[in-house]
Amino acid sequence: MVQLLYVILGVVAGVLSGMLGIGGGLILIPGLIYIFGLTQLQAQGTTLALMVPPIGLLAAMRYYQNGNVKLGMAGFICAGFFVGGLLGANLVQHFPEPLVRKIFALFLLFVSLRMLLAK
Repeated sequence: MVQLLYVILGVVAGVLSGMLGIGGGLILIPGLIYIFGLTQLQAQGTTLALMVPPIGLLAAMRYYQNGNVKLGMAGFICAGFFVGGLLGANLVQHFPEPLVRKIFALFLLFVSLRMLLAK
């Protein structure tokens, strides 16, 4: 039964990712923490693990069909994300979990306020 809840969380994250380009940080990580009781680091690691397969491929193809993908830019960002992900994963293992959760929350707050107050 819990597997069905996992699938539902994945569908919600997928729909919002396809619509708004969000998913991992804004939907999956809080969902895994507050619904399923994972720790911050477990939620982050699980989210990164589920992104290993090309889960956004179909949504990205749809955006591409409508001329809304900059492939060259995406390739370079992907290369940086590949290396940066490893660096970040190594670094965060040395932080206490309450600090990681606060950094995550402050980042979300900063982004949301910036978007809300933008012209």
